[in-house]
Amino acid sequence: MRVRKKPEFKRVDYHRHKKLRRSSWRRPRGIHNKTRKRKKGKFLSPKIGYGNAAELRGLHPSGYREVLVHNPAELEGIDAEREAVRIAASVGRRKRLAIVEKAKELKIKVLNPPAAEAEETEEAEQ
Repeated sequence: MRVRKKPEFKRVDYHRHKKLRRSSWRRPRGIHNKTRKRKKGKFLSPKIGYGNAAELRGLHPSGYREVLVHNPAELEGIDAEREAVRIAASVGRRKRLAIVEKAKELKIKVLNPPAAEAEETEEAEQ
């Protein structure tokens, strides 16, 4: 199965007011509101039918299930085929590099590698 693209749920009257962002959806509540009444040609509203299949829910866009890691020892029980690693924000640079090195050995994908490490891997791929 694959994830279907959802429509962009736009906020009512975002084009009238500069401070309203297009994507900050709020439920339309006015008594004469055409979007609330689901008139044809008006903005779409989120509904239960737009949800993904249960086996796809919670996956990273790359198709892996995310696992939060704080140190290199936590990489041991990870399935490299189905799971990818996200390094916690509180982890410092030295330990972050150690996690990336161990992940390379175990052939585990790191979703947020350190910036210098990401540049090196991009150069190696080209």
